Amino acid sequence: MTEQIITAQTVSLDVDAGGDPAAVITTLADALAAAGRTTDPADLARAALDREAKSATGLPGGIAIPHARTASVTTASLAMARLSRKVDFGAPDGPADLVFLIAAPEGGASAHMKLLSSLARSLVRPDFVASLRAAENEERVIELVDEAINPPPPAPATAPPASSVSTAKTEGVPPSTDTHSTEPTDQTAESAKPRIVAITACPTGIAHTYMAADALKYAAERAGVEFAVETQGSSATTAFDPEVIASADAVIFATDVGVKGRNRFSGKPVIASGVKRAINEPDAMIAEAIAAGRNPKAARVTGDGSDPDAAESSTSGVGLAGRTRQALMTGVSYMIPFVAAGGLLIALGFLLAGYEVANTTLDDGGTLSDGAFIALNNSLWDLPSGGLLQYLGAVSFAIGSGVMGLAVPVLAGYISFAIADRPGIAPGFVAGIVSLAVGASFIGALIGGLIAGVVCLWIARTPVPQWARGLMPVVVIPLFGSMIVGGLLYMVLGKPLAWLTEQMNSGLESMSGGSAIALGIVLGLMMCFDLGGPVNKTAYLFATAGIADAATSGTAQYQIMAAVMCAGMVPPLALALATVLRPGLFTEPERENGKAAWLLGASFISEGAIPFAAVDPFRVIPSMMAGGALSGALIMAFGVELRAPHGGIFVFFAMNNWVLFLVALVAGTVLSAVLVIAAKQVHRSRDAVAFDELEAVAA
Repeated sequence: MTEQIITAQTVSLDVDAGGDPAAVITTLADALAAAGRTTDPADLARAALDREAKSATGLPGGIAIPHARTASVTTASLAMARLSRKVDFGAPDGPADLVFLIAAPEGGASAHMKLLSSLARSLVRPDFVASLRAAENEERVIELVDEAINPPPPAPATAPPASSVSTAKTEGVPPSTDTHSTEPTDQTAESAKPRIVAITACPTGIAHTYMAADALKYAAERAGVEFAVETQGSSATTAFDPEVIASADAVIFATDVGVKGRNRFSGKPVIASGVKRAINEPDAMIAEAIAAGRNPKAARVTGDGSDPDAAESSTSGVGLAGRTRQALMTGVSYMIPFVAAGGLLIALGFLLAGYEVANTTLDDGGTLSDGAFIALNNSLWDLPSGGLLQYLGAVSFAIGSGVMGLAVPVLAGYISFAIADRPGIAPGFVAGIVSLAVGASFIGALIGGLIAGVVCLWIARTPVPQWARGLMPVVVIPLFGSMIVGGLLYMVLGKPLAWLTEQMNSGLESMSGGSAIALGIVLGLMMCFDLGGPVNKTAYLFATAGIADAATSGTAQYQIMAAVMCAGMVPPLALALATVLRPGLFTEPERENGKAAWLLGASFISEGAIPFAAVDPFRVIPSMMAGGALSGALIMAFGVELRAPHGGIFVFFAMNNWVLFLVALVAGTVLSAVLVIAAKQVHRSRDAVAFDELEAVAA
């Protein structure tokens, strides 16, 4: 090694370095300063704490590896403390007693990552960790760390076969990775890095998808794993190269919805969970994937759309409740674009042609809305009495109504798809169409989609002769699945579900005064509870389903939509306001996120608050829920109606009173901002306290 990266001055054994990460990191930064490795220990500690705020560096086994790259570091260095009093660095299994501070100079990215990955690989070895805990003095720690980061070259194998020597020395030829080799050399087995690929996806694909991808990526770096991730989010997805999948040892499915192109991973060991586990426990998931890749009995992704086990394999490790939630969220994620596009087109139609376009006065049969009648019977050369704007508005309304009419079948179709893969799509759509026909609306779609998926999966698992297997996914499963689920809805379930839907709508329409306000409070609390998660999406589905069905939508449904949107806008706007009012209570990354949160909140994207809630959930989330509840209650009390399912401030034209909507939004935003500031002021976060102390030292 050309330069010692750890010295006796930077090793502290059996010390009490304080009760929180900030104190420990400050102690280690001071040790590096004393060793001449940094010119500004306060700057180094601040940088490490900023990194800690983004993602906890605690690892399973009582270990932590805080790290930073900053100009005040003069050379890549390590400081280590073996603590007599353990400190919580955010590891899932408890506090840490072995802490390494990795410091790299600005521009030393490769050195920084080399230190981090090399040390992380060694820290997953129980023998190495045990040796650190048993080390008698600083010199022994330095020796162990040096061996871990700069391992000696392996001794030549005794009497290797001539062919093996020739292969190993061939220029430009990598070691063999053929999984069918029966006698791999010890060197190849030891040096080959595990290769893991992952899919991340959440219902909306805006925030959780990418947060999970980043968390897994950093965990893979810590574990020394070759890693690639495919984010199946709202933006364009770049699919894996087939060679990347072929070379992978295992696959991680961190999804709350169905995996697109699941059959690509057929035969690969799989670790599956919801997307939040990848955010909260990425190191555990990477470790499980490594173990699965080495375990011939591990659960695997099997078959394609025609394989009855394909759906189950992709959710291996997820319980029945979790798999049901995944199926429901898959249906919701596919339904939302239809509701958003259709609802906005309808709102545009109202803007151009007036609300009268929804009436049925022009069609003698009373079946066509005025908008649909004008769109079918007029043209640019034969304008209606209202002129060009009325015609354009009628066309927009007709298109939007048609798109909204697909929302319920799409919901049911993709719930079924999530359970039974492609063969379940047609029966699921049938369930949605029949639900509309019998008046069961979205409740029938939820129940019918689940039934369709289970029925199709059951049919797919029925043993059939080899010659009939090709007919199963394209003929047999869609035919009998549609027959069974359609028959059940028409003959057994349709009327009870229609009655339930009617009672729910009647109850909503009859709500007034205190009961309507109570509903607004509940919806506001749900929208702010998990900021784009399942509870948030449940409230949003309740609202959008109410306005999606033209037959049942009315004043109450439009008020519910307004309450849900207003409450969902509160968290990002409140946190953005809080970072402006009291910037000292937030870290630099949080202040930067606050700038983006203004636009996210104004656009009704609740996920803009997630970076704040992930770091400080116990103070942020209750504060946001209080503001959301206030906004929801005020919307219902004011009687504000909204005919668009998305858009935030950009769909004011679709409201009956946008001024009162703005009043409710401002009230909830201010309340949440004041509460989160008060919570952070009274119980300052550890990192914020550390920043103040470091500023005083620097001064």
